Amino acid sequence: MSSPWVTLARQDWADLARDGHIRLDSTTVNRLRGLGDPTDERDVAEVYLPLTQLIHLHRMHHDQLYAESNDFLHISPSPTPFVIGVAGSVAVGKSTTARLLQELLRRTPGNPKVELITTDGFLYPNAVLIERGILDKKGFPESYDRRALLDFVVAVKSGAATVTAPTYSHVIYDIVPDKLLTIERPDILIVEGLNVLQPAHVARPGGAGLAVSDFFDFSVYVDADAAAIRDWFITRFLALRDTAFRDPDSYFRAYARMTDDEAVEAGGHVWDTINAPNLVHNIEPTKDRATVILRKCANHVIHSVQIRKI
Repeated sequence: MSSPWVTLARQDWADLARDGHIRLDSTTVNRLRGLGDPTDERDVAEVYLPLTQLIHLHRMHHDQLYAESNDFLHISPSPTPFVIGVAGSVAVGKSTTARLLQELLRRTPGNPKVELITTDGFLYPNAVLIERGILDKKGFPESYDRRALLDFVVAVKSGAATVTAPTYSHVIYDIVPDKLLTIERPDILIVEGLNVLQPAHVARPGGAGLAVSDFFDFSVYVDADAAAIRDWFITRFLALRDTAFRDPDSYFRAYARMTDDEAVEAGGHVWDTINAPNLVHNIEPTKDRATVILRKCANHVIHSVQIRKI
């Protein structure tokens, strides 16, 4: 049966790299990777370098298309940033992927200005989630101000000089009042989040709408078996118990006093009741909308890459 995908084993994917002049040293990789993520310089060379080159190829043709379209329509040229979506489960490593792509794309020809934003800033404040009775569904599609996120991406994509977004703190587990992130005319914008590949929300039968993914020029989904991601989540939960959760301002400071067994049970409960349902019902069904799927095995290492060919 024909398929819209090309699937390449890791080595076959690595062999596609055309130019090895872009390098990230171990210090940079360590700074960019998430807690407990084993990504190293070899992963950068074998997985992220060819991915960066593929994205650069798409961007070159994107810029050429917009220039020729503007010329055809007799429209004055205006900057049209290239927008990349990065999606995947909690604890799967999508933040590491997004940060590595940002750093690598900054080093492509022309040294483009690359900005990264996470959708956490577009979560409704806890007060709103509590009022709506969905605080325990933080991260589900309904917990985000999707209109504000869409307006933000449209404004950046339209070439607005300055666009601002709210800021989220994982320490206080809430939006930070009066603290904004400012984006000023990037050449490339990376949007990272759990549900960024969601289709438009239709409020009524027969209705239509727009989704933030409609404005992506390229998208990446980081994939792995749910059982493996659960293990990674609990491992990270234990690490946070000994680090970030000990912050006096941490929303989760009560977890810092747990024993190993208590922390494993608590982390498993959070995964089983919140993150797993969100993955199964909302996140994973969107992966076939991506341009590229990075598939990880149980040791957190990417073993194959799927590329949409049509």
